[in-house]
Amino acid sequence: MAEVVRIYEVGPRDGLQNEPGVISVADKVALIDLLARSGLRDIEVGSFVSPKWVPQMADTDRVLAGLTLLDGVHYAVLVPNMRGWDGFAAVRVPGVTYEIAVFISASEGFSRANLNCSIAESVARLVPVVRAAEAAGVAVRGYVSCVTDCPFDGPVAPDAVARACEMLRDVARMPLSLGDTIGHGTPETVAHMLDAVTAIVPVTDLAGHFHDTGGQALANIEVALEQGVRAFDSAVGGLGGCPYAPGAPGNVATEAVLALLHDRGFETGVDAHAIAQAAAMARAIREKAHAG
Repeated sequence: MAEVVRIYEVGPRDGLQNEPGVISVADKVALIDLLARSGLRDIEVGSFVSPKWVPQMADTDRVLAGLTLLDGVHYAVLVPNMRGWDGFAAVRVPGVTYEIAVFISASEGFSRANLNCSIAESVARLVPVVRAAEAAGVAVRGYVSCVTDCPFDGPVAPDAVARACEMLRDVARMPLSLGDTIGHGTPETVAHMLDAVTAIVPVTDLAGHFHDTGGQALANIEVALEQGVRAFDSAVGGLGGCPYAPGAPGNVATEAVLALLHDRGFETGVDAHAIAQAAAMARAIREKAHAG
């Protein structure tokens, strides 16, 4: 029986947040609903962040309200603070499987630039959000950004990544997504980083989140597979990236990750034909946003 690799689709949030033009709620809902029908079980649909800083996510409440919610699909949203939690709690539907994501950086420079605080302070700020989610029975996933390189500090030491992961896991034993935020990671640096992180976090609790800015995302995924990682974030159509990381655009495309995994004999439960349709829709949405 083939080993299973889990795909976390992040295009509707981490992808679309970086697009310049207005994207309608109807377009976002149509894309997410198509992705949900593809066999994906984890879809990041938006974020409850300040519309001043990420205007593309200002309508996440309306997106959630418009979805055709399917059993077996985990609908995830980024929730950085208690204001975001309150916004999410106001629109969540009882009985639906949700997940919230919280995030920190492995580099002090990115934490200061992105969150205006140290890594330790960013972890402390997340504690009430995690506790609220636990009390409500909502799963929590952690993002750790800049796991190989930082746009402000340069290369990030593997031990620094491990320390950041440990700090977040001290809050709760949440699964972690390890983000090569600016796409400068190489198979060698990814392997060294994973050696450090897997010494303190079970590999079964880790996912790889690779940007293809440097053309290394698929090679980095192969290295992670060799080291036992069995979950990866990707964005259909290769949408977007982080608006606060210079050079970050270019999430690895879901369709490319699926092709790699299926070629290597892994099972994903995802229909590649449906993902190709979703990729075409994502490209059309992006073109309309750029034209508008």
